[in-house]
Amino acid sequence: MRKLQAKLNTRIGLFWLLVFVFWAKTMLAYAIDFHISISDPVQAFIVAINPIGTSLLLFGLAFYARRARFFYPILTLTYILNTVLLYLNVIYFREFTDYMTVSTMTGYDKVNQGLSGSSLALTMPHDVLYWLDLVILILLFAFRWLKFDKLALPKKTGFAVTSFALMFITFNLAVAEMDRSQLMTRTFDRTYVVKYLGLDFFTAYDGASEWHTSSMRAAATKSELKDVTDFTQKHYAAPNKTMFGAAKGRNVIVIHLESFQQFSIDQKVNGKEVTPFLNSIYHSKDTYAFDNFFHQVGQGKTSDAENMLEAGTYGLPQGSLFAQLGSDETFQAAPAILEQSPEKYTTAVFHGNVPTFWNRNNVYPNLGYQYFFSQPYYNHSGDRSMGYGLKDKLLFDDSVKYLQHLQQPFYVKYLTVTNHFPFELSKEDQDPNFKTTDTDDSAVNNYFVTNHYLDQSVEELFNFLKSSGLYNKSMIVIYGDHYGISNSENKNLASVLGKDPDDWTNFDNAQLQRVPFMVHIPGNGHGKIEHQYGGEIDVEPTLLHLLGINSKKYVQFGTDLFSKHHDQVVAFRNQDFVTPTYTSLSGTIYSNKTGQPANLTAAQKKHTAAEQAKVTKELSLSDSLNQKNLLRFYKPDGFTPVDPSKYKYTKGLQKAEQIERDRGVGSTSLYSQNGNKSIEGLYHTDAPEVDDKGR
Repeated sequence: MRKLQAKLNTRIGLFWLLVFVFWAKTMLAYAIDFHISISDPVQAFIVAINPIGTSLLLFGLAFYARRARFFYPILTLTYILNTVLLYLNVIYFREFTDYMTVSTMTGYDKVNQGLSGSSLALTMPHDVLYWLDLVILILLFAFRWLKFDKLALPKKTGFAVTSFALMFITFNLAVAEMDRSQLMTRTFDRTYVVKYLGLDFFTAYDGASEWHTSSMRAAATKSELKDVTDFTQKHYAAPNKTMFGAAKGRNVIVIHLESFQQFSIDQKVNGKEVTPFLNSIYHSKDTYAFDNFFHQVGQGKTSDAENMLEAGTYGLPQGSLFAQLGSDETFQAAPAILEQSPEKYTTAVFHGNVPTFWNRNNVYPNLGYQYFFSQPYYNHSGDRSMGYGLKDKLLFDDSVKYLQHLQQPFYVKYLTVTNHFPFELSKEDQDPNFKTTDTDDSAVNNYFVTNHYLDQSVEELFNFLKSSGLYNKSMIVIYGDHYGISNSENKNLASVLGKDPDDWTNFDNAQLQRVPFMVHIPGNGHGKIEHQYGGEIDVEPTLLHLLGINSKKYVQFGTDLFSKHHDQVVAFRNQDFVTPTYTSLSGTIYSNKTGQPANLTAAQKKHTAAEQAKVTKELSLSDSLNQKNLLRFYKPDGFTPVDPSKYKYTKGLQKAEQIERDRGVGSTSLYSQNGNKSIEGLYHTDAPEVDDKGR
């Protein structure tokens, strides 16, 4: 004990003690409050080391003060401040299931108003462990068990500690990047940054990002918006008179097919259709299906797709708009537009993953979503979840309890996740009558298995829509968000598609970026397979026009797919593009007919150069609009700017039920229309986790 006391009475000894104790408190928070998930030994190692580097760096600042009267106050202050930061995040996480950003901290008084009652109400008995060490430390100094070490340390000590800390942080970064590539460039979930790099690192990174964004936005002026509005107004395509209002007043049900590509439609494997139900919808006379529809996502992947489909702007050149800018971004998105329409749509999202993924819990209020039913609303016990959240059949089934209480008409979106890389599915969920491919690539083989499962899931949802009476009152939109099979695996897919892997080129990669887009309007009878070229950026104006809402006054970079003036130049995030005639990849123009580099005439070169210039300009203007938050300067006539503080997602069901009670006989929810009785029994699924017969 005396040896320990002697070591702790040195500055180095006390320093290492505080590093260790703070590490222990962080591990406590990770395990009990933040619920950091660990799936393998590498992740366990990363989680265990990530608080150490930043603790060494911060606490090590005290070594630059050679005198004891400065060293101890600096060390104590940095330790206390770090503890305060940790504990504030603990309290915040308990209410919002998210970590505090720098902008949140600077406005904590506003955050505290949003907490349930007060921060005090969120405290728990074990919280004493976050502060007990400070009490013990004070007592040890008070009773002189610990004393100030007045012996001055060499000048190089501070530099040595800082150097070691930076080396440790670099090592942490390297290991994290090995396990989770593009962690810092994509930043799709704050939980991942904390999990891999620690809370201090996340706070510093967020602070730097906040400063960069704030500086850019502070310097922005209203005049910069003119270039954007000039482009979008000139680019606007007037609606097709026949299609305008074709679905006016209907419910809108959007089904997001995760990682689903167009080649799966009508594809057969071992004599069996991969997606028999989706094929039937694709060829239905009530469906407008597009066979030259491309995803246009960047690093933001699914979040980029959501942004394009609902906000009408492109994702960022690097990272995710949702994650990097979405918390404070001004949107004039479809959910808000529909809520403010004469029909006064109710808007909601159903998603079986954590609400923080892609920062959705902060972005959806800015989009104007009234409800967000995410992981806390669903039962995830046992094997009900895989990979990125609740299995698709269970998501559709379990969402009925919430859907039935929403006022009609509604605009709802289902975000499926089971068909996500690496496309794993338990045996009990697989169709024993479907045998997949037998390539050397497990991702390709598994892809068709999860495709088939997703197809069955959507069929079950359609059956419910019909039995509940929703089907004939709705427009059902089905889309694939981005590729599932990456370019590096496409050669392994080639033989399945009837192509020679040795002849596979970048042109073939580009053509595989097609994803399904179907607009199913029951009773329409005029549906067909449309061949015009388009992409995700074109969805918002298309849907608004189908609902009888003209998109002209809104800033949108896409054009109505049904319009005679629709722009068929499809821009990709990397500035490549595709048209009905040519495909441009890294400056090389390919002929769509031959798949080979095109031998262009002078006139054709001039034309494709003009198209390239337009694509570059369009992406640049979208980036300027988003990065500088220029929509805050734009007020379309009749549109009220979204007030995100109106939308809280913690008590969605109670909110919907209260509206039913308030409206009484005027309530238009399915529950009210069914005599205030649940319709959950109308949903039937063969998911092994559900006792369907016991309903």
